[in-house]
Amino acid sequence: MNVAQNIVAGLDRILTMELVRVTERAAVAAARLRGRGDEKAADQVAVDAMREELNRLAIKGTVVIGEGERDEAPMLYIGEEVGTGKGPAVDIALDPLEGTTICAKNLPNALAVIAIAEKGSLLFAPDVYMDKIAVGPGYAEGVIDIDATPAENIASLARAKGVSVSDITACILDRPRHAKLIDAVRATGAAIRLIGDGDVAGVIHTTDPEETGIDIYLGTGGAPEGVLAAAALRCTGGQMLGRLILDTPEKVARAANMGIADPKRVYRAEDMARGDVLFAATGVTDGNMLAGVKFGRTYITTHTIVLRSSSRTVREIKARHQDLDKF
Repeated sequence: MNVAQNIVAGLDRILTMELVRVTERAAVAAARLRGRGDEKAADQVAVDAMREELNRLAIKGTVVIGEGERDEAPMLYIGEEVGTGKGPAVDIALDPLEGTTICAKNLPNALAVIAIAEKGSLLFAPDVYMDKIAVGPGYAEGVIDIDATPAENIASLARAKGVSVSDITACILDRPRHAKLIDAVRATGAAIRLIGDGDVAGVIHTTDPEETGIDIYLGTGGAPEGVLAAAALRCTGGQMLGRLILDTPEKVARAANMGIADPKRVYRAEDMARGDVLFAATGVTDGNMLAGVKFGRTYITTHTIVLRSSSRTVREIKARHQDLDKF
């Protein structure tokens, strides 16, 4: 077995189930504050729980997508090193509570999310907006085009799927900036699923349209969330295109400092999350793909998906935890 094979085997053996424990713990912590109206508190307990669990892992981990830059986030900041320091060197993209507002209001599709790849494999994205378009697996390369109109993309997807445009459902963040996009999609006759927050979940939902009812994701959202979503699509074979919105000299300079030479570059999922990627997400609140955390009198249940790009394996784990002390 060569060195590369050893590294892949190590990542698989050490991290697959351990990643599940990381997102489970963050999800349970956040779920205790569902519906309490306190976004910051829910986010903080999820961050604390995820960081503590990450530091148990036998990895040399570097956070490349996290809670913000070092002067903005006391922990899980960009560049922070996590893990025991013994084991493979990996990049980490994470969101301990994807959908803080969703959790605070106890609305659907709040998640705890993490992706891990070999060192240097995840895009070091600045905290700016990204224009995104994504579809799930099973389509020929090029079925979507970030520079095409919404009508052209939806018509292309409908042809590829063998259905009429009216059978396509697009997921879009419900934001004033998307008013023209929403009008353009509705003018085609396609349906829209508007979401208040959580565009990582929105993109992931394209991977299983029969379960979620979502065929395509369109619109702008956070670039860090775009990298997390790209990691999930790499594991399922979906397609995603993204372009950073660097509309001020300050943003262009920040991006350049993070190694982004071409501010107009269009990134594919393969550019944002390269090589072998592991991805895990645990439901905090009930959603289209994952059930939220349930608190029984003597147990806690969690629902997680864990994905791997090299094998295109999708594991769905419904766990019943009776050792409550670990949370």
